[in-house]
Amino acid sequence: MAILKMYRNRLRHNYEFLDSLFKERGIEWGIVTKLLCGNKAFIREVLDLGIRQIHDSRVSNLKVVKQLNPEIQTVYIKPPPKRSIPQIVEYADVSLNSDYSTICSLSAEAVRQNRQHKIVIMIEMGDLREGVMGNDLMEFYNRIFQLPNIEVVGLGTNLNCMNGVMPTQDKLIQLSLYRQLIEARFNKKIPWISAGTSVTIPLLYRHQIPAGCNHFRVGETLYFGADLFNDGIIEGMQPDVFELFAEIIDVAEKPLVPVGPFGSNPMGETYKVDSELYGKTTYRAIIDIGLLDILPDFLIPNDGDIRYLGASSDMLIYDIGDNPQGYKVGDFLSFRLRYMGALRLINSRYIDKTVVTESPALSLPPSSVVLNGVTAVKEP
Repeated sequence: MAILKMYRNRLRHNYEFLDSLFKERGIEWGIVTKLLCGNKAFIREVLDLGIRQIHDSRVSNLKVVKQLNPEIQTVYIKPPPKRSIPQIVEYADVSLNSDYSTICSLSAEAVRQNRQHKIVIMIEMGDLREGVMGNDLMEFYNRIFQLPNIEVVGLGTNLNCMNGVMPTQDKLIQLSLYRQLIEARFNKKIPWISAGTSVTIPLLYRHQIPAGCNHFRVGETLYFGADLFNDGIIEGMQPDVFELFAEIIDVAEKPLVPVGPFGSNPMGETYKVDSELYGKTTYRAIIDIGLLDILPDFLIPNDGDIRYLGASSDMLIYDIGDNPQGYKVGDFLSFRLRYMGALRLINSRYIDKTVVTESPALSLPPSSVVLNGVTAVKEP
């Protein structure tokens, strides 16, 4: 079996860290929950933090949020598919938009449901995902601001999500200027300048966020403490809100080089022999998780001495050397996760998920022991 744990205290620590950071600067923010894939236990933990705004890219996930707390403001954060518009109007208080015909459909559906639907107009700032081109923004706004049951509550942008274009002070100043131009021309107030996501947070420390940028949408940094500018961890934040424990289902000493004629494996790979490895052996541990659930590149072993060897759909194999930790069948290997790894694991119905509480003073899971400076997990 494999178990994905969410640590409640680490999540709260990161939330309070970010909430203080934003409040000091007068910035409103919401938590992006698309990582949680609609898992009710995990979403409930996020709602219990005290956040008042949830962002997600799946309307089914926003439905779960509304079921758990109808008072939460929900934001749909990708261009709405037209066939999903009835559900989006029902379960999302706000949606991010860049297509006129879609907004017309949202307006018609909001009239039908007797709801006021709020939108954020997304502006293209160079990363070439969704967004209205800047030269077209005035005409675009002029066409939509009189649509019934539609209220424009913000201008926003996405950076780094497609081509890796990073946010800069100049880009955010430009975004703020767009709001000033619209407000001056149409005499309409736009409350939010939704300046960014986790990747924009490091600019706060550099004092490079213009005063007008007053709204953030944050996921990855909350769950992983990620400094996406420097590929590191923001000082004072916890990097491991999530941790994977995968059961060892086989341990054996075997040759380092396969024996026999080689063809392609099920992944289309062909083994290349390193002649220097002939005659050498190592202990291999097979764990009860595979490519169906996770790509190995997204796993970071807590035991720094083990090495990934290969995988099949339902198993991963690790080189555990001479097995100094004494791993045996039934023990667990533990892993920290990269964002896309956690996403795939939470989305997998084959992985058990649980929420645990640990003492804030603990830096290791309660089930871990330290042997020679290395974490060895004996049971989940």
